[in-house]
Amino acid sequence: MPIHTRKLCIIGVPMDLGAGRRGVDMGPSAIRVADLEPKLKSLGFEVEDCGNLDVMIPETQVAGEDNLRFKAPILATNKQLMQLVRSALERQSFPLVVGGDHSLSIGSIAGTACHFAEQKKSIGVIWFDAHGDFNTPETTPSGNIHGMSLAVAAGMGDSDLVNLGGRAQKVSPENIVIIGARDLDENEKTNIKTNGVTVYTMRDLDEKGFREVFSKAIETAGSGTEGIHLSFDLDVIDPQFAPGTGTPVRGGVSYREAHLAMEMLSDGADVLSMDLVEVNPVLDIVNQTAVLAVELVLSLAGKRIL
Repeated sequence: MPIHTRKLCIIGVPMDLGAGRRGVDMGPSAIRVADLEPKLKSLGFEVEDCGNLDVMIPETQVAGEDNLRFKAPILATNKQLMQLVRSALERQSFPLVVGGDHSLSIGSIAGTACHFAEQKKSIGVIWFDAHGDFNTPETTPSGNIHGMSLAVAAGMGDSDLVNLGGRAQKVSPENIVIIGARDLDENEKTNIKTNGVTVYTMRDLDEKGFREVFSKAIETAGSGTEGIHLSFDLDVIDPQFAPGTGTPVRGGVSYREAHLAMEMLSDGADVLSMDLVEVNPVLDIVNQTAVLAVELVLSLAGKRIL
């Protein structure tokens, strides 16, 4: 249900399997320590913390195929997450998924898409990320599944991941918008262009202005859909504001641009569910990135300067 229904379910996914750098399994704890629940309650939300999924750590698992590292435990976790997201939506509650690496969006998007598909409705996706996450097992340079998660949602890639929930394509590429991209793999670029996904790079944001670009992003993702799944990777923000993330890239979205995006979504879009991913406390400075993550959720939830 859209976040303006004022009922919210926090789902922690301490997954550290889909990325190449360790530490994001502590992200849910860092975000909670930054007072996510009490601050949402102060805005009048009814908050249910569903706790964390029980996710296996890499040291106990076999990596498996080089181009689909840790596929089995990632798929198992995403099956659980999909069910929790669907359950929250059935209870008229907004699912806020905190991670963890970006491979968790395979399950969160599946949960939201399958819930609305039962009502013969579709969803759009706005994907804040320095990276495209649109690789497949054939194009991945690393084998890390967090770099394939958006392609999976669009129906591309490993069949087990793609068919999670009994539906292949969870979201039409014409309703997918990537914001803040500045580090795309060569073959990934081809995948994105071939599928017609809308991408606004940092150059686009610089040349056209953030407000104009993001207004178009909301329109594209929401066109003909019930609403938008928002997936927010903290590495989209410039490392000077968000140092605690595993794959930082200089020249990202500013602190105020990130807040403006959340405020615009709050004002004029039906946001149905959200991921908040790639917070890595090992690399952070006094929990600065987790605090920012909470601030962004609050802006989406309606907090304003005046």
